Amino acid sequence: MTITETEALEAIRSHHRTLEDEVRSRVEAVDRAAATGGKHEQATATLVAYLAGAVLPHAEAEEQTLYRAARTHRDLVDTVDEMIAEHRTLSVAAGQLASAASAAAAAEQAGQIAALFAAHVIKENEILLPALLADGEADLATLLGEMHRRTEEAGRAPQAGNTPAADPQAAVLSLLLEAAAELARAGHGDRACRLAASAWAALRETRPELAVRVTAALHGLARRAPARPAAADLAASREQGPGPGGREADRDLDVRDLAPAQRHESIFAAYQALAPGAGFVLVNDHDPKPLRYQFEAEHSGEFTWDSLEAGPEVWRVRIGRPTVDGRAAARAGGLESGEDPELDVRELAHGKRHDVIFTAYQALAPGTGFVLVNDHDPLPLRYQFEARYPAGFTWEYLPAGPAEWRVRIGRAGAGPGQ
Repeated sequence: MTITETEALEAIRSHHRTLEDEVRSRVEAVDRAAATGGKHEQATATLVAYLAGAVLPHAEAEEQTLYRAARTHRDLVDTVDEMIAEHRTLSVAAGQLASAASAAAAAEQAGQIAALFAAHVIKENEILLPALLADGEADLATLLGEMHRRTEEAGRAPQAGNTPAADPQAAVLSLLLEAAAELARAGHGDRACRLAASAWAALRETRPELAVRVTAALHGLARRAPARPAAADLAASREQGPGPGGREADRDLDVRDLAPAQRHESIFAAYQALAPGAGFVLVNDHDPKPLRYQFEAEHSGEFTWDSLEAGPEVWRVRIGRPTVDGRAAARAGGLESGEDPELDVRELAHGKRHDVIFTAYQALAPGTGFVLVNDHDPLPLRYQFEARYPAGFTWEYLPAGPAEWRVRIGRAGAGPGQ
């Protein structure tokens, strides 16, 4: 059915109203959670997901259609450049919201996003669209159709977005994720996920802000991957069994109340603290398939993955570290300090270190431990352990220094098999 230019303009404005209403309702949910002292993480995650899955793909599609047409008008060039910059600001703000450390911070960031998006929509509706309608050469109906097509494609597989030429690493990542999206659309979802996960592993330490983008893209790509991706190395590791203590001894690591950006970081910290043969049960509110690809990229052949429960509301997966020569069971209750796994937090931001350390501790089985490596004496952390786990932990300073501190932190109690 052919529509008129005026009808196309109204259709675009109607979609803008829908986007604005959906953003506003999700922002209000974050505000309510913060105002009532409730847990804000779920409301925050819902807003971040909508921004990543609907708003930012729409923005990308606009740049390739409406904005490209508007730039042919000399008097609109500055306006278009300003609006593209607002898209970048919105993308950064969404990433900051995902890592908000408190309900108050999340509410403040959400409010800024809502205000920015509302002002942005006004410019589009009152400046850009009327100018395009008045242009005898611009075809709004065709632009609308192309915009819808691009939005749908971007929504099916989130990409890194346009990046400045001054950041070649980010530009290369954009191209890589576009290639991964094409692979997924061509029916090679598993290969696409493995490609993205490899990029994540390469960027995780040096460019964490880009690694976050890859994680977001991986969640979209994983929807096109097989339910159980083939991995011969995982099959071999699973033959070694669930560990000396059996699944009954595994502790739950429930990440459902964590902000989205903190989940994978906490899970990998818990894994790093595992002794050979030990494991923990991850509890999540969605299928952690993207996480599995990340484990395969960074710890191939060094972990086990056993699905215990698969939705529709709760997913439970046992993640373990394989045994070595069958001797882990004998050592699990009394490892020498040199044999304990290390948890090096020196590369983490100071505001994240204690959360990661406590997550690793909570994943320990009784009688096991890990060696904390830090760049200062973690005495404040010890006071926190004493307040949270009186008589429930062990703390032993190991030789180190002066620029490096090493402390063995353990969970009190008999080890598995004792």
